[in-house]
Amino acid sequence: MATDTDFIAYIIEQAGLGARLTHRRMFGEYALYVDDKVVAFACDNSLFVKPSAAATRLAPGLPQRPPYPEAKDYPVADELLDDTDRLRELLLETAVLMPVPKMKQAKADGKTKKK
Repeated sequence: MATDTDFIAYIIEQAGLGARLTHRRMFGEYALYVDDKVVAFACDNSLFVKPSAAATRLAPGLPQRPPYPEAKDYPVADELLDDTDRLRELLLETAVLMPVPKMKQAKADGKTKKK
């Protein structure tokens, strides 16, 4: 089952990060970004946070399961969707630990843009 846009809107509203939290459709589901860094995925109307020290420290009791077939387990943060402060902190701390997006060359005009 694909994630619906109402669920994405709910995550964005609950996180309270304004324009810092964005999303992009990927393979019928969504990737969520904080400051252009992937921090989570929305799959089957569940929020899967990138595994990191932030998730281990801030939400050690979250259940884990793969967001899609053959993926590794990710913390499922659905229970944090009604706790704005904890959700925001988890997303922000996860972003701090994620790598900066790589730049790639655009072929048409030679200008660089984010991947």
